Amino acid sequence: MSAVERVEVRRLGGEELRAQLDNLAAVLVDCVEGGASVSYLAPFSHEQARDAFEGFGAEVEKGHRLILAAFAQEELVGTVQVILATPPNQPHRGDIAKLLVHRSARRRGIAQRLMERAEEEALAEGKTLLVLDTVTGDPAERLYERLGWTRVGVIPNYALYPDGRLCDTTVFWKALGYVGNGNAAD
Repeated sequence: MSAVERVEVRRLGGEELRAQLDNLAAVLVDCVEGGASVSYLAPFSHEQARDAFEGFGAEVEKGHRLILAAFAQEELVGTVQVILATPPNQPHRGDIAKLLVHRSARRRGIAQRLMERAEEEALAEGKTLLVLDTVTGDPAERLYERLGWTRVGVIPNYALYPDGRLCDTTVFWKALGYVGNGNAAD
């Protein structure tokens, strides 16, 4: 059995989410330490990461966000979020956020499994349009293209790497559950 086949992706909530806060935080800290531009600057502590996930967890409890986690042999190795809370005129839209895979678990298809499950869960929640952004030139950019996401464009100097350097961001969208080009006339 391959490493990818042994990976289980689960939607976290309630007690399981609370029980996994330290493991989620560990993945986030590892990604920031590895240079990922995912909203946080170095130095970034485990406590700060746990606080972030406690906040995300509060949004899960309100029904505003989903947190998915990938487990390899029962070890949490990756996560992704679907933001469900949108303005009243966009009930069909969701945002993908914080696709994170621990550096020790990369190149095993885990990010792809997380994204595929995120799309399934978003559609089950009535979301037919997803958007996301990623660092331009990052390996995730190629993943999104392989998964059928449409590249909108690049925003220069959009965010900072953990070390404070500026980075460009590429915006993507993907339609779920219907055929069309995304135009209102479809």
